[in-house]
Amino acid sequence: MSGLTKKERYLAKLDPQLLLNAYCSGVFPMGMGNGEIGWFSPDPRGIIPLDRFHIPHGLDRTLKKRPFEIRINTAFRDVIKGCSERKETWIDDSIIESYCRLYDLGFAHSVEAWKNDELVGGLYGVSVGGAFFGESMFSRATDASKVALVHLIGRLRERRFLLLDTQWTTAHLKTMGAENIPKKEYMHLLTRALRAETRFEGDPYI
Repeated sequence: MSGLTKKERYLAKLDPQLLLNAYCSGVFPMGMGNGEIGWFSPDPRGIIPLDRFHIPHGLDRTLKKRPFEIRINTAFRDVIKGCSERKETWIDDSIIESYCRLYDLGFAHSVEAWKNDELVGGLYGVSVGGAFFGESMFSRATDASKVALVHLIGRLRERRFLLLDTQWTTAHLKTMGAENIPKKEYMHLLTRALRAETRFEGDPYI
């Protein structure tokens, strides 16, 4: 890779095929803040079981008010940039460019919450077969990212996805049914999900 800039060398490490191969092997990348990439495969692994997803009462009240317009894949770059706007983040410029390339190839997706034609929250992730690998979410309005998550799960259920990977669990994800499972069990679910004949966009059944 002689003659390449530092950013070009970084991007080469995150070639789309390499990223997809990593996800299919239970591994995901994170920028380490020093120009390097960390690769992770936690044990236990966080997931949201699609058949046991729970909507807390407060969020259910918000949903009934329909405060946001939900759009799919209309502002992917803006969503991932929104996810990066925090004091400490693993989403650097090179991560953004790498996932935008996956978006262009049809593997990365955004679920967006809009209000008065302004993007106020959302999430993004990667889909392969019947597996969706959630990456990050952000909110500029109360519950915006949570509402986007509810719509994501509705879409995954409708299209018969088998796995929603959250990587790790957080307190607010646990209120919605997220749980940790052993890596061995995760890999079994992942193998099944990758074989599923569905897709996130277009006709769900190939």
